[in-house]
Amino acid sequence: MKLILKNDLSSSELYTIEDLERWPKDGTSLAVLGHPVKHSLSPTMHNAALEELSQSDPSFSDWTYYKFDVSPDNLNSAINQFHEKGFRGLNLTVPHKILAAQWVNIGESEVELTEACNTLLWTPDGYTGYNTDLYGMTSAIENEFEIRLQDRDVILLGAGGAARAAAIACAQAGVQSLTLANRTIAKLDSIKGVLNKLSERPTVNTCKLDQPLPNISDKLLVINATSLGLKPEDPTPAKLRNLPASTLVFDMIYNPARTALLKEAETLGMQVANGLGMLAYQGERSLSIWTQKNPSAKTMFDAARAGLSPT
Repeated sequence: MKLILKNDLSSSELYTIEDLERWPKDGTSLAVLGHPVKHSLSPTMHNAALEELSQSDPSFSDWTYYKFDVSPDNLNSAINQFHEKGFRGLNLTVPHKILAAQWVNIGESEVELTEACNTLLWTPDGYTGYNTDLYGMTSAIENEFEIRLQDRDVILLGAGGAARAAAIACAQAGVQSLTLANRTIAKLDSIKGVLNKLSERPTVNTCKLDQPLPNISDKLLVINATSLGLKPEDPTPAKLRNLPASTLVFDMIYNPARTALLKEAETLGMQVANGLGMLAYQGERSLSIWTQKNPSAKTMFDAARAGLSPT
């Protein structure tokens, strides 16, 4: 086991629980936990924002954000160890968001609704969990497309955890209508169930992904919450040719920057955006929870974009 000294710490390195056992106590530490997490852009993004914050407030000059590879089997004990070491905040990526929600204090209703948390804040009694993904998606869509979600009819592709969070975000934003699309309609029941718990919710419809997407209106927004597009050989999760050119297409995937779905949308004259903005805005929200300051989402976006490998 290596002994970690403060001068040896690098936010670009990948650390493990074994490293945590000898972690130094000076400075304020933040981290992202995932499995895998090697290619996470979070340290690049957060450390750029922390450096900017330190220019106006020197107290942030010793804050540093790291990445740790933690297996799901070790997550519970790892969270306890991070708390003992005094890590101010943690981000959680797949597959930890749902697991962690059962072991932390609930900081907001979004965690209960999504049954997932991606941000933990240190308190003397343990970590408190938050979900910044909803804020990240809503902010990215509204700012990049320069629209209000409440004015849109939304078709949401997918039935997993990302789709669940997106559906809740759309409902809370007050969209005109929400159509849930998936290969298996029965898998959408859990999303419909959580939407039924909301006091205010849009009209909800369903459709199958192997059928043409419904041409609902000329204010249509398509959101891809499936994993199709991560691999170069992946097909599009849905065909867009039945939709008007005014349709906006948002893909949660940010690497590659242009998935098959976004490429098809562009050929049809549609405006598109990938998930890099969502990553930056959810990061901005996480950092504001930890620092009680207003970090720059633009700084985080620019740092994340610069950190992406060419595709």
